[in-house]
Amino acid sequence: MRQFDVIVLEENASPSVKWIPPFEDPALGWFRNSDWNQSLQSIDAEWVVFAYPAAKIDRDFLNNLAEVIEGFPMVDAFAPRLKFEGHFYGGLLLNGAKGLAPISENEKMRYVAASNPLIAVFSSRIIQRTGQFDMELPPEFRLMDYALRMAHAGGKMFSVPYLVTTLESDSASLVNGLYLKDKNAVAPLWEIYYKTLPISFLIGFTFRHLTTIPKFLGFDKDKKRRQFKRDKATALSKFRAEYLKEVSI
Repeated sequence: MRQFDVIVLEENASPSVKWIPPFEDPALGWFRNSDWNQSLQSIDAEWVVFAYPAAKIDRDFLNNLAEVIEGFPMVDAFAPRLKFEGHFYGGLLLNGAKGLAPISENEKMRYVAASNPLIAVFSSRIIQRTGQFDMELPPEFRLMDYALRMAHAGGKMFSVPYLVTTLESDSASLVNGLYLKDKNAVAPLWEIYYKTLPISFLIGFTFRHLTTIPKFLGFDKDKKRRQFKRDKATALSKFRAEYLKEVSI
């Protein structure tokens, strides 16, 4: 079994275009596919890094990750920080009815609800329990959704300040979108809240964002599909109140 698999989450990746990984190592597997779930079928490593192309994955980052994993053997997932123009973009905390909020740049080690949308690390054992990505969500919401579903499967995500990589792109849109503050974030966040969080969170979020009330009342054709997803995510849930408090503001 390899030590790491790296899945490059590139949208619209063309299978006809030959892709060359930045480096190769016998203990490392690289996968690039616009179908995130197809890449999951190729996993043969203890740990899997999911990253957008803009997040730099090099030997230094993976060596640092190996040390972090060894230091925290009971953790199932990590939320690396991204460094860009002197700032650090780390994991996310549940912020009640407001949605999710970033941890402080000076935050110490702690559990988080989700990683930033561009990079996350999960153990293969928790991936087996959590299942596939929800491809009906926009790409920038999938890692967040996966982390919250992982909590129902008994996993926890940890933020270690010195687990850092850089954002190689100078695209302002990537940075601006890291914490999902755009008005277009409301609908996907509501779906995630419905699927993974207690009803008190959902009610608060709904009445803070009144456009979601019709869906809350079930006045749409997706009610059954949405309930099926929630039942699947929360069946035999291990998402304890204590952990929910730890990953909330």
